[in-house]
Amino acid sequence: MGKLTSGLYNRLVIAIPYTWLLLFFLAPFFIVFRISLSTTAIAMPPYEPVFSLADGWAGLWSKIGELSFDNYSYLTEDSLYFNAYVSSVVIAGISTFLTLLIAYPIAYGMAQAPRSIRPTLVMLVILPFWTSFLIRVYSWIAILKPEGLLNQLLLSLHVIDSPLIILNTNTAVYIGIVYSYLPFMVLPLYSALEKMDGTLIEAAQDLGCTPIKAFWRVTFPLSIPGVVAGCMLVFIPAVGEFVIPDLLGGSQTLMIGKTLWNEFNANRDWPVSSAVATILLMILVIPIVFFQNAQAKAEERGK
Repeated sequence: MGKLTSGLYNRLVIAIPYTWLLLFFLAPFFIVFRISLSTTAIAMPPYEPVFSLADGWAGLWSKIGELSFDNYSYLTEDSLYFNAYVSSVVIAGISTFLTLLIAYPIAYGMAQAPRSIRPTLVMLVILPFWTSFLIRVYSWIAILKPEGLLNQLLLSLHVIDSPLIILNTNTAVYIGIVYSYLPFMVLPLYSALEKMDGTLIEAAQDLGCTPIKAFWRVTFPLSIPGVVAGCMLVFIPAVGEFVIPDLLGGSQTLMIGKTLWNEFNANRDWPVSSAVATILLMILVIPIVFFQNAQAKAEERGK
C-alpha cells in the first residue's frame, strides 16, 4: 500500500508541471499558431480561420493540405520585421550585459555580508516589486525628461550647461530595462555566491593568488550557474519588452514588442502578428535550451 501511495504521489508531482505547461503554454501557443495560418478578414475577430475544431478530426485532416504559410513568407519580404528582431536581440543583449555588471557587485556584497543582515538585503532587492511596474517606468520619465530631476541636479551642480537628451532614446530603454530587471539578475547570483565555500578563497590565496586572481579563478567560475540563470531571466523577457521601449524609447526605437502591438491593435492584422509572435517564441527557445543544457552540465559536475 505504501509503494502504491508513493507511486501515485510521484506521478502526481510529475503530472502537475506538465499539466501547467499544457494549459498555459502549449494551448495558447496552438491558438496563436492557428491564427498565424489564417487570412485577414473584416470581421470580429479580424481573421478567417483555416480550420476549426468544430470540423472534427475528419475536417481537420481534410484541410491540412490547404494550410498556407503566406504570413510567414510575408515576414521575409518586409525588412521591418527582420530589423525589429535584430534590434530586440541587440538591445536585450546589451541590457543583459549592463545588468550583469551592476548586479554582480551587489550580489557579491550581499553574499559577503554578515548572515544576520542578509535577509534584510534580500528584502531590499525585491522591494521595488511592491510597486506597480508601470508606475516605476513612468517615474523614469519624470527623471530623464529635459526638465526632469536628473537634468535639474546636473545643472544645479554646473556639471552640464544644457539639458541632456536622454528620454526617447535607446539609452533610456537601457536604463529602464536594467532598473526593472535588476532583481532577476541579483537573486540568482546571490544564491550561487552565498553557497560558495569561503575556504576555497583562503586556499587560493595561500597558494599565491592575489585577491583579483582568486576571484577570476575561484569565485567567478563557481558563480557561472547563477550568471547563466540571471542572464536568461533578464534576456528572455527583455527581447519581447513593450512597455519600456514604448514609454521611454523614441520613435526610432524598434523592438518586436512594439511591432506586435502595432500589428494587433493599429493594423488589426492578427494573422501576421501571430506569425511574428510564433517566430519570436522560436527565437527564445534557443536561450532556454542553452540554459537547460548548462544546468544539466552543472548538475553532472556536482555529482
